[in-house]
Amino acid sequence: MQPKTMITLLCLVVSSYAFSQPEDLTPEEQAYKDSITALNLENETVANSQEAYNKGIEYFGAKKFEAAITEFRKSIEFDPNFTAAYYNKGVAENESEKFADGVKTLTKLLELKSGYSKAFFQRGRSYQGLNDYLKAETDYEKSIALDATNPKAYYNYATLRFLQQDYDAAVKFFTKSIDLDGGSANALNDRGSSYRMKRNYTKALVDYQAAIRKNPNMAFVLNNMGTTQSKLKKYDDALASFSRAISIDANFHLAYNNRGVVQMNQNRLSEAIKDFEKALIVKSDYSPAAANLSGIYFKKEDYKKALEMANEAIKMDQENAAAYANRGMAKEMLRDMNGACEDWLKAKELGSEMGKIYYAGNCGN
Repeated sequence: MQPKTMITLLCLVVSSYAFSQPEDLTPEEQAYKDSITALNLENETVANSQEAYNKGIEYFGAKKFEAAITEFRKSIEFDPNFTAAYYNKGVAENESEKFADGVKTLTKLLELKSGYSKAFFQRGRSYQGLNDYLKAETDYEKSIALDATNPKAYYNYATLRFLQQDYDAAVKFFTKSIDLDGGSANALNDRGSSYRMKRNYTKALVDYQAAIRKNPNMAFVLNNMGTTQSKLKKYDDALASFSRAISIDANFHLAYNNRGVVQMNQNRLSEAIKDFEKALIVKSDYSPAAANLSGIYFKKEDYKKALEMANEAIKMDQENAAAYANRGMAKEMLRDMNGACEDWLKAKELGSEMGKIYYAGNCGN
């Protein structure tokens, strides 16, 4: 026999004894083998879930929320008890404004982890996005009860109170949020707006100024500051605030309009016209600017132009009370008294004090 043949046979003999056959295993050995197989499968499933979860985190960090949601969904499919995947999926759904999906995801998470403060907070965000304020409030309250140190929960709860015109409660909860984290610019601005709605203009101005110290580049805060300074008759300060807002955001139509109002009240009519026209260039359907132009042209005794701009304002917004009041004044000067009374009545019905006064004084009760 040749050596080569001997080697081949030897390999075959070794091969025949390399593996035990299933029927050769004892019950204990089979159970051990099954447990190892199950463990390997479990480890593979966990690894797949973790891999998808990590991809979701990467996408979330890049603000690719749709892709993140897809990966978190895969992670949950591999491991239906992976609570972190539910949480991050719910957050991503909130960020992408898929609020109904967020409610479903976070409700499932709370079934798995009932005392999870952050899950109640995020589900509150979902409900708030759906304008279901009652359920949102309930979730924020539960989040605060479980963790009284989360400034965001107090902040969001305060915004709900503000939206429902409960300004005292809004101040209270914005203050709690500010006390917990030192006060974000947004929280200071929003508490300032709550004070302004309460007509406490001095405290409102203090908060707006504090917000600007936190972040000098927030144009909308400067606009709020300007309107408050106007209420306090600090007109030069108001003009400066509106101008700063415009320097930050050259397309801020509200700041142009509000600066125009101050200019108009100080009888700087040419400057006011420029501001109102600029507001309309930036936002062509901004009815208040057209109504304000109507008021300026009335001051300039150009009644036809005043009528024209009031018509434009009403075309843009048929609920603009000031536009009806201004149009009534223009019609009166153009000897259309019946039309004037119709407009003043409409202005009165829309809540205009000027419409009420003019209608009562010229048209009857």
